[in-house]
Amino acid sequence: MGSEPSGASGEGTEPTDQPPRRRKGKGRVYILAERCKGCGYCVEFCPSDALALAQGFNKKGYHPPEVADSEACNGCDLCGMYCPDFAIYGVRIKGGQDKTADEDE
Repeated sequence: MGSEPSGASGEGTEPTDQPPRRRKGKGRVYILAERCKGCGYCVEFCPSDALALAQGFNKKGYHPPEVADSEACNGCDLCGMYCPDFAIYGVRIKGGQDKTADEDE
C-alpha cells in the first residue's frame, strides 16, 4: 500500500533543482517577399509560432510573412517545405553562425 516500486519516486513531476529544458539549436528564417502569394501556409504550420503575415503588401499585392518572434525560430524549415512558391526557408544556427546552402565550404 505505502510502498512504491523502485524508480517510481517523483513520477510525473519535474525535478526542482534543474532549469526547464530548452532547445539547443536556434534558427533563422529567410523570406523572399516578392515570390510570396500570401497563402499563409508557412504561418499556419510553423511549430514555433515565429511567423505572422505582414500588414504591408509585396509588388504582387499579397501580404508576405514576416518574423514575429525571431527568438522562437528553431530553424526546422517546415515553412520552406510547405511553401508552394519557394518564398521562404529556415536554417539552423550552430555555434552562433548560420549555414545556408550557398556556404558548403
